[in-house]
Amino acid sequence: MSREASTSPGLTPLTRFLLDVNALLAAVWGHHSRHSEAFAWLKGKPIVLCPLAELGFLRISSNKKAINVGMEKAREALEKFCAERKAERITDDLPALESYPKTSEQVTDFYLADLAARHGMKLATFDEGLTHPAVQSIPSALKGPSS
Repeated sequence: MSREASTSPGLTPLTRFLLDVNALLAAVWGHHSRHSEAFAWLKGKPIVLCPLAELGFLRISSNKKAINVGMEKAREALEKFCAERKAERITDDLPALESYPKTSEQVTDFYLADLAARHGMKLATFDEGLTHPAVQSIPSALKGPSS
């Protein structure tokens, strides 16, 4: 598997990226508004998924007010993406009370960032407002000198 070097702070050529739910949705669904950004950013990067992100993907993909595909199609798309990208999977092995969000809106994001940090990874997200040492903002990475 190709591992791209990066000059971004805290990143090494071996940095693995845990995808959050929106990054995963954008990467999988071609009609997602940020698909082209996700596709460009993903090139050559080792990616990791966890049950929480996968469940969020299935929930939003099959929601009639969101992506609106059948559950079976969502499952097949996720399985195909994982196989094509050779995604690694980790367990959600961080106890919830070992993550310290300050607001209810931060609970899931901070959990995923803390989980990524626990495993020596970065959390890849489109959320540019998420401030955590283990976060890699996809839009910022695409704007920077090295993506």
